Amino acid sequence: MIRPATALDVAVGMAAVAGWAGPAALRARVLRAAVCPGVAGVGRSDSVALTFDDGPDPEGTPAVLDALDRLGWTATFFMLGEQVARYPEVAAAVVAAGHEVAVHGFSHRNHLVRGLADVHLDVARGAAVVTTATGVRPTWFRPPYGVLTMGSLIAARRAGLRPVLWTAWGRDWEACSAGRIVGTIRRQLRAGGTVLLHDSDCVARVAGSWRSTVAALPRLAELADQLGCTVGPLRDHFIR
Repeated sequence: MIRPATALDVAVGMAAVAGWAGPAALRARVLRAAVCPGVAGVGRSDSVALTFDDGPDPEGTPAVLDALDRLGWTATFFMLGEQVARYPEVAAAVVAAGHEVAVHGFSHRNHLVRGLADVHLDVARGAAVVTTATGVRPTWFRPPYGVLTMGSLIAARRAGLRPVLWTAWGRDWEACSAGRIVGTIRRQLRAGGTVLLHDSDCVARVAGSWRSTVAALPRLAELADQLGCTVGPLRDHFIR
């Protein structure tokens, strides 16, 4: 006979769910900057960290690399293991150009709908693929959609990765104009912040969205100058 659920059973179940999903509250940009500035990507006050998600991409990534080279910038690329497996030579080119690689998981699925074992396997697999393709062991981890769960944190710790999100994004996956991308960033970015952009359209709403991202980068340089900040990867952004 199955025992009816008691109020205590329900409370315990709700607490377990809250514990699992609790870190997802950090997706709120203002909250995470106030509560967990390191996870939010708040670093040196004279620096802006530039990060890209969802690559590598055979078209978007080389275009972004060319734009960064013209600006004299290096950045951090949060790579999807699935994309690395398809385009390992593009992933290797990111490191060869002097940039930093990081882990975005293997597949772009929200951790809220995945169990601990699944999340652990996904993060570990993503880290392994990135390491194999680039010859570099990554330091940073960012979950798909920026949604951290307790499972995300446990998986990252087991993989030796440090979770970091962002303080400003350009919503460039929507294929906005370059001006709109920079305008969105301008409203959010402060000195010491971390910017999220994308070098791939593999999960974007519009194909070729990375073209607007590339066009926005020179304008982002003007914004960084106004803030009195250098632009670089996460490895240089945090005070050691």
